[in-house]
Amino acid sequence: MPKATPSPSLTRGYLIAFIGTAIWATTAIFIRYLSTHFQLPPLVLAFWRDLFAAASLWVGLGIFNRRLLVPPDLRKHLLFLVLYGLVLATFNAVWTTSVALNGAGVSTVLVYSSPAFTALCGWRLFGERLNVSKVAAVVLSIIGCALISDAYHLAAWRVNPLGIVVGLLSGLLFSAYSLFGKASARRGLSAWTATVYTFSLAACFLLLLQRPATILWLGSSAAGWGTLLLLAMGPTIGGYGLYTVSMAYLPASVANLIATLEPSITALLAFLFLQERMTTVQLAGSGLILLGVVLLRLGELKSDRARGTA
Repeated sequence: MPKATPSPSLTRGYLIAFIGTAIWATTAIFIRYLSTHFQLPPLVLAFWRDLFAAASLWVGLGIFNRRLLVPPDLRKHLLFLVLYGLVLATFNAVWTTSVALNGAGVSTVLVYSSPAFTALCGWRLFGERLNVSKVAAVVLSIIGCALISDAYHLAAWRVNPLGIVVGLLSGLLFSAYSLFGKASARRGLSAWTATVYTFSLAACFLLLLQRPATILWLGSSAAGWGTLLLLAMGPTIGGYGLYTVSMAYLPASVANLIATLEPSITALLAFLFLQERMTTVQLAGSGLILLGVVLLRLGELKSDRARGTA
């Protein structure tokens, strides 16, 4: 029999998903650059990032799909969206702080412990099945987090306790954000509608935490404001947008599996542009976390196929 070749649409989906993931992976690089080069406070950075992203989404959807901005059932989802925005604001503030404290590579890998915690929470909150692959992912993520954050050394807690706690908290908060995304889909909300409102509300929440003395920290720096705008337009919206588009060509589980390349790409970019280096133990911890995520995604793919043939 002739060897099967992937369809053009499938190939296009893989390409779009990979490009979206690569763009997404630059998020921590931009944040680290703004934190170190301009000493931009994390809360200020998180606020402007969310505000620019929200403004760009309002303009883009207003031009291309205005219907998504004001869906007919918006009022019944309003409280949910407020809570969703609050979770996003908290996550962005904590993760931005983690990047400043831990570096781009380490902070991104720690965030990727979230799929395992999401699986655990999904079991408790949504009654989802907790199979062998999910249990293995949770165990590997916990061990990996301990290795990459040096949490297994008592000395590390004396030297960098805040970095360890904030890094691990960012993973848990991203898990909460993912669960809200799952609940949003179950409510029938468009991904773009949910995104534009959550980023808008997150910017409002973060505005409440700003101080007049620091909110305009960048002053007249065109390079600083330009980098912030690029962060919002590129990895924040561009990465998410391409990833969403890829799921029109690929199963969600396959797109998610491709997205697990993000920490590796971020670590490589951090090494090339920020001279960040991970120790052998940290690399081993990163590998365990990524292995856990891959096992989780493969388990989901197997379950999807089983349901499809049932």
